[in-house]
Amino acid sequence: MESEVHILLVNNDSDARQTLRNTLVQAGYERITEADNGRAAVSVLRNEPIDLLVTDVDIAPLDGWRLGRMVRSGIFRCRSSIPLIIVATTWCERIAETTAREFGINAVIPFEKHDQLPVAVAECMAAPLKVAQKPRLLVVEDCEDTAQLAERILRPRFEVEIAADGQAGLDAWMCRRHDLVLLDVMLPQLSGKQVLQRILRENPSQPVVIMTAHSTMDLAEEMMLDGAADFIAKPFMADPLRRVTEIAARREDYMVSNSQFAARVKSLRESREAYREVSLAHQHLLDSLSTVVLELDSDGRLRFLNRAWEKLTGYSGDQSLGRKLSDFRDEGHDADWQIYQNRLRALLSGALKDCALELPLKNCQGEPIWVECRLDSMSNASGSRSVSGCLDNVTKRKKAMAELEHLAMHDTLTGLFNRHYFTHTLKQMAALSARGRGNHALLYIDLDHFKVVNDSFGHYHGDVVLKQIAELMLKRLRRSDVLCRLGGDEYAALLANTDLVQALEIAGEFRETIQGLQCRVEGQVAEVSCSIGISEINGQAARTEDYLKQADIALYVAKGRGRNRVHVYDPEDRESEELRRNLDWVRRVRKAISSDCLKFHFQPVLHIASGEISHYEALVRLDLPDHGEVLPKTFIPALEKSGEMHMIDHWVIRNAISLLGQYPGLKRLAINLSAHAFGDEGIMPLVEDLLRKENVDPGRIIFELTESASLTNVSATQKMIARLQEIGCRFAVDDFGTGFSTFSYLKQFPANSIKVDGSFIRDLGNDPVNLALVRSIHEVARTLGKETVAEFVENETDLHVLREMGIDFAQGYHIGRPGPIDSWDFSLTEDSRQPVVSGRCSDLC
Repeated sequence: MESEVHILLVNNDSDARQTLRNTLVQAGYERITEADNGRAAVSVLRNEPIDLLVTDVDIAPLDGWRLGRMVRSGIFRCRSSIPLIIVATTWCERIAETTAREFGINAVIPFEKHDQLPVAVAECMAAPLKVAQKPRLLVVEDCEDTAQLAERILRPRFEVEIAADGQAGLDAWMCRRHDLVLLDVMLPQLSGKQVLQRILRENPSQPVVIMTAHSTMDLAEEMMLDGAADFIAKPFMADPLRRVTEIAARREDYMVSNSQFAARVKSLRESREAYREVSLAHQHLLDSLSTVVLELDSDGRLRFLNRAWEKLTGYSGDQSLGRKLSDFRDEGHDADWQIYQNRLRALLSGALKDCALELPLKNCQGEPIWVECRLDSMSNASGSRSVSGCLDNVTKRKKAMAELEHLAMHDTLTGLFNRHYFTHTLKQMAALSARGRGNHALLYIDLDHFKVVNDSFGHYHGDVVLKQIAELMLKRLRRSDVLCRLGGDEYAALLANTDLVQALEIAGEFRETIQGLQCRVEGQVAEVSCSIGISEINGQAARTEDYLKQADIALYVAKGRGRNRVHVYDPEDRESEELRRNLDWVRRVRKAISSDCLKFHFQPVLHIASGEISHYEALVRLDLPDHGEVLPKTFIPALEKSGEMHMIDHWVIRNAISLLGQYPGLKRLAINLSAHAFGDEGIMPLVEDLLRKENVDPGRIIFELTESASLTNVSATQKMIARLQEIGCRFAVDDFGTGFSTFSYLKQFPANSIKVDGSFIRDLGNDPVNLALVRSIHEVARTLGKETVAEFVENETDLHVLREMGIDFAQGYHIGRPGPIDSWDFSLTEDSRQPVVSGRCSDLC
C-alpha cells in the first residue's frame, strides 16, 4: 500500500521540497523522510531502510547521479535495487535519458511536471529496474583475422556478431537491427557500399562505421557522403577503434540532444520577438481587454478596475477596490516600489504629467507577475487630482530577458561566469581599489597539458573534467568571490577584499585539489594539474587590463618553472621582462595572421650541373605597420618559448598547399616545420584535408625538418615522417651537420635530400676543414642515394668548389636574393625540378 512505502525526498530547495511532498501526500504516500543536501541523504540511507529515493540532480556536495550510483553499489542499509527517481530542476530530455541509463535511474521527471511523480512512483514500485544491456554491434568483414581482432577489442563494450560477407551482414541486420554496424568497404557478393545503401534505405539514422584500407579511401569518402557515421583505416589499433565505435554508438544521443537544445534556443528567441510585437501593439491598444485599466484616487487607492485585473491577478474587483496598488506587491523589490511611490506623489501633486515603469505584483496564488505600468495625471472641475493608468503583463518578456542575460554572462559548459562578466567585474574591482576601497586579488588558472586529456579520452570526457574542476573550485570560494571560465582550459577567480597571503592560500588549495582529481574514463585515470598566476588589484595599475596582463605573466612564470605551481606577479622576476616581450610577439603574430600581414619571400635554388634555376624556397616574413618587415629570428624564439609555434606551422601548411593549387607549374614544394609540429596531432588531418580540398598530389610536397629540431623528440618525429611518407609525401633534412649524431641520424630519419648547413659553406674555398666536412657529407649522401643542397653560397669561388665536388644544388645571395611572390613567374618553370616552397621559419636570409 502507498502509506507503507518509505520514501526519501532529497532537494536543497525548501519550496521545491515542500511542493514534491504535498504531491506525494495527496497521492497517499505519507511515510516521507526529507533531506536538504547530499550529505544528509547519505546519513539517512545509512540508518533507515528506505524503499524509494526521489532526488534532484544538484544536491551538493553530491549530485543525484552519484547518489544513485552509491545506492546501486549496495553500501547503504536499503536494498541496492530500490527505485530511484530524479526530479530535475534543469532539464534536457535526451541527456537525462542517457545519463539515467548509465547510472541505473528508474525515471527522470522535469520539476515543472512534478504532478507526474505519483504515477512514476507507482510504476517503479510495481516493476523492477531493467538491467542495462550492452549495445549490439554487427561486424561485416570477410577477413576472419580482422573480424576476430575487432571482436576481441570491442567485446567488453558491445555484444558482437560477425558476418563474413555483405549478403550475410545485410540479412543479420534486417533480422536483429543492431545498434551499430562496423562495415568493410571491399566485400564479396554485395559490396560495402551496397550494404550501406540498403541499410540506410531501411533506417536513415542507423550508425554505420566504415573500415577501409588506404587504397579504398576515395570509396570510403563516398560512403561517408552517402550517410556513414564515421570511418577507420585498416589495419587499425585498439584505442582508435574503441573511440570511433563509442562515438558512433552515441551519435543518436548527441544528435537528439542538439536538436532539443536548438528547439529551446528557438523558443527563447521567439519569446523575445513575441514580446517586441506585443509591446508595439500595446502602444496602440491601451484599452484592450487584455490590458488592465485602473484609476487611483487622491490617496492612491484603487477606485476603478476592469475585468482584465481579475484575469491578471486572480483577485476580484470587490477584493481589490479601496486598496493601494502596493498592497499587491511582490516582496523583495523595495527599490522598484520606492520609485513608484515617488512618481505617484509627483502625479497627484501635478508636478508630473505621466510616467511609465515596471512593477512586480503577486497574484492570488503567490506567484510573481511583472507588469508594465503607464500612469497619467488627471484633474476634475473642482481641481481634485487622480491618476489613470493601465497595466500590461510582461512576465514572459522579463523571464526571457533574464534567461538571455544568464546566457550572455555564463559559460554554457560549466555554468560559471564567462569572459564578458569577468571583464565587467574586474573593472568594478579596479575602480574600487583606485578609490581606496580595499585591495583584491586575481587568480589566472590554466590546466597543464590539458590537450593530452582531450586527445587521449575525447572532448566529451574532457568537458566532464572541466566541469568537475569548476565545481571543486566553486566550493572553496566565498559568495563575494567570482569564478569565471575564460575559454578552453583557462579559468580566472576574482577574490574580493583579499590580500596576497590569502590569495596564495586559496591558489594553493586550488592546485592541490585539481592535482588530486582522478577522473576515471574507461578504466583509465585522467590526471590533471594546473599552473596559477596571481596579481594584486591594488588601484595602482594605469589600465584595468594591466591586472590581467600581470596575472598572465605570473602564470607563464609558473609554467616556465616547471608547471603545477603558483606564482605571484613580481616585476623583479628575471623572466618577467622576457615574458612581456614574448607575449607581445605572440599577440602581434596572431594579429598579423588574422590581418594577412604574414608573407612568403622566395629565393631561387640553382641546379649546379645544368646552370638553371631548379626551384625556389619560400621564407617567412612578418610585415608590421609599426616595425616594417621583421625577420623570423626576431619573433620565432618568442613563439617557441610561449608554446605557440603551431600558429606558424599551420599558416605555412595552409599557404604552401594553397600556392600549389594556384600554380600547377610548381611540380614539387617543400614545407619546413618546427620541432613542435611533430608533437601536434592536428597536423596530419590538416595536411590531408588541404591536399584533398586543393586537389594536390601528396607527391608534390616535401617536408623539411632541421636535424637538431627532430632530435628533440625522436619517437614523435619518426611516427610523423612515417605517416607523411605513407600518404606519398617526401622528407628532407635541413641544416645538416649541426646535430650531435649526424650520420646515425640519416638511418633514423630516411630522407630524400640533404641540405648542408650554411656555416660549412661560407668561405669554402679557403677553409680546408669545412671543405673536408662538406665533401664527407656529400659522399655519405651520394652513397645513400640522396641529393645534396648547399646553403649560403655567396660568391663564385664557393660555387666553383661545389661544382667540382659534385654537389647537386646551390642556394644563397650569389644565386639570388629573396623576393615577394610578384618578383617571380612560377608559371614559366619548365625544368623537371620544379619550384620548392618551404616554411623556413628560422632562416635568417
